[in-house]
Amino acid sequence: MTTTVIPATTRRTPRRRTVGRRAAAVAALSALTLTGGASPASAHERWFAEPADGGDWGFFFSALPLALTAVTIAVTLVWRLVAGRLPRPELGFLRPLSRLTPYVPRLLAIHLGVSLLAFSVTGAFLTPSLPLEDVPGGSFAGVVQAAVGIWLVTGVRLRYAALGVVLLGPPALLAAGPVALLETAGLLGIAGFLAVLPPSDGTLGRVDPSPERLRGALLLLRIGVAVALVSLAFSEKFTNPELARNTLHEYPQLDVFALVGLSVSPDVFIAVAGGVELLFGLLVLSGAMPQVAVLVAMVPFNATLLLFGTTEVVGHLPVYGVFLALLVYGSDPRTAAAVPWLPSRTDLGTVRARLRRPAASREALA
Repeated sequence: MTTTVIPATTRRTPRRRTVGRRAAAVAALSALTLTGGASPASAHERWFAEPADGGDWGFFFSALPLALTAVTIAVTLVWRLVAGRLPRPELGFLRPLSRLTPYVPRLLAIHLGVSLLAFSVTGAFLTPSLPLEDVPGGSFAGVVQAAVGIWLVTGVRLRYAALGVVLLGPPALLAAGPVALLETAGLLGIAGFLAVLPPSDGTLGRVDPSPERLRGALLLLRIGVAVALVSLAFSEKFTNPELARNTLHEYPQLDVFALVGLSVSPDVFIAVAGGVELLFGLLVLSGAMPQVAVLVAMVPFNATLLLFGTTEVVGHLPVYGVFLALLVYGSDPRTAAAVPWLPSRTDLGTVRARLRRPAASREALA
């Protein structure tokens, strides 16, 4: 009787099969998201096109936008479920980026600081679509914005600089309303991150935070950016199709469907663009598989740089900083678990208990 021996190099052990399935899951989800994410370029309509009044909820409640919204929510849920079964980091070849982990707060502050300084130089406030002359205080507001930007670049005592970023919000609220403030929530998310986790006074601002502090900082960052992206999906597309039509009319190069030989109506393009922006907002909020999510999101965010130039670069600079933060933390085995963290009921109960302690102490002293 002869025995067939399977060489060790060809055996499929349970571990190798598991790794193969995990790799296939990452590849499938990446392809799915890339198919949608690479479709419409991610340009902010208000930065470049003729403005139009929003509030057209009739467009959002039509069949295609509603269907795409449901699909994006479903994809986000599946994305997070699959991520829970994958190793962290999910893309091992990006682990060398973990060398940047101690310097992420410093790099993030520089991205935001340069952006604020550039806004002041070009006569804008917090966003390219809000001119300084429309803001209470005008030139003085621009000087304050530039000062905060320079402060962020210096890296010195950035908790107070983060407060300065927050204080820039009320003038924007008075000038452009609550929707415009929501669209810039990403800047507030960065400010929240820096308030919780500022760079140190050491070399290059190196910081090695506790897991609890890092989780809280990343949660604030993700919430801010997610609010901004979701708000833009609605304010510039789902409830303002006229603005999106104006953009598409002035810049037909944005219609990437035409580049691949597909002819779709402007409204279909607008609905897909809104769905993609909504998806990216939800994926950032989820924090799951951050390496894949960031790499996919960079496709549309970079697709318009050649078309819109400096304005696009400056306007998206804070977002690039956020993507860098998520990519680096997600590539470090020591910090990857903190990126998708969401507070549990126990965590919320602990926070409530801590908030009650000072009140109880004051009552005891009284």
